[in-house]
Amino acid sequence: MKRRLFLRTAGLGALAMPLVAEAQPAGNLPRIGFVEAGSRSANQHFADAFRAGLRELGYVEGHNITVEERWADGRIERFPDLLADLLRLKVQIIVAASGAGAIAAKKATASVPIIFVGVSDAVGLGLVESLARPAGNLTGLSLGVAEGLAGKWLELFKEAVPRASRVAVLFNRLQPNATWLGQMQTAAPTLGVKLAAFPVQDANALDGAFAAMTRDGMGGLIVITDPLTLRHRVRIVELAGARHLPAMYSFGDFSRAGGLMAYGPNVSEMFRRAATYVDRILKGARPADLPVEEPTKFELIINLKTARALGVTIPPSVLFRADEVIQ
Repeated sequence: MKRRLFLRTAGLGALAMPLVAEAQPAGNLPRIGFVEAGSRSANQHFADAFRAGLRELGYVEGHNITVEERWADGRIERFPDLLADLLRLKVQIIVAASGAGAIAAKKATASVPIIFVGVSDAVGLGLVESLARPAGNLTGLSLGVAEGLAGKWLELFKEAVPRASRVAVLFNRLQPNATWLGQMQTAAPTLGVKLAAFPVQDANALDGAFAAMTRDGMGGLIVITDPLTLRHRVRIVELAGARHLPAMYSFGDFSRAGGLMAYGPNVSEMFRRAATYVDRILKGARPADLPVEEPTKFELIINLKTARALGVTIPPSVLFRADEVIQ
C-alpha cells in the first residue's frame, strides 16, 4: 500500500516538473496592461474573455504572464491617469478597449505596443495609417464600420418593426459618431424612415432624452454603443421598455439585458482574439506589421420576451436569420 502511494505521488511530481521548469521569477513575467472603458461590475466578462484567450495560447497568470486591469467606469477623462499608472509599472503591451481608450493610449506612449479592441474607425480616428499596414505602435480589432454596419441596423429594425417611420438615435455627444450617423442617414430615405438625433453626455440626461422621444412621437430607437451607453445598458433598456419603444442595439449585451434586438460582432470574441496579438508581439512581431482585424461574423439576437411585452410580432424572415433567440 505504501509503495503504491509513493509511486502515485512520484508520478504526480513528474507531471508537475515541466511547469516548474518553465516558470519565471515574478519580476521577469511579461506584464500586460488591460484598460477598459466601462466598469468592472458591468464588463468583467470582457476581461474574462481576454484571459480565456491567453489561456488557450498557453499563458497562465502568475506563471508566465501578468495582467494589470484598469477600469474607467464610463468616464473617458480617467484614461490618461489609468494609462500613466500602467506605464509606471513598465507594462510591455497595453490592451485598450474603445476608441477613446485607444486615442488616449496613443497620446500616452509612442513606444509601448497598443492593441485596441472595439474601435469603430481606426483609420478615421488617426490610430493607424491603414488597416493592412498600421505603421505605428497600434493595431487591433475593429467593429467593422466599413461594412455599412449602421445602415444594417436600420434595415433590420425596419424589417422587424415595419410600422416605425420615425426612429430616434441615442448616442453620446462626446464620442465620434459621424460615421455611424452618416450610414443611417444614407439608408433612411430608401427605408421610408425619418431619423431624429438624441445626444446625451452623461447618465443624468437619459430620462430627459427618452421623455423627448415620447413627446416627439418616435416609433423606434437605435442606440449607438460607446462606454457611456454600454455601462448604462440596463437603464437604457428599462427606459425603452417603459416608453414602449422597440429598439435596436449594436452589442448583444443589450438584448441579453432585455433589449428587443441587437446586431453586430461578438465583442467577447473580439477580446478573446486580442490575446493572439499579445502572443505575436511577445514573440517579436511589431504592431506596425500586424493588420487590423475586422469581424468576419455578425450576430443577430432577438429577445422574444421583450417583443411580446411591446406587442411587436417579429416576422419569420427575421427570426430565421437570428443567431440567438431569447425566450
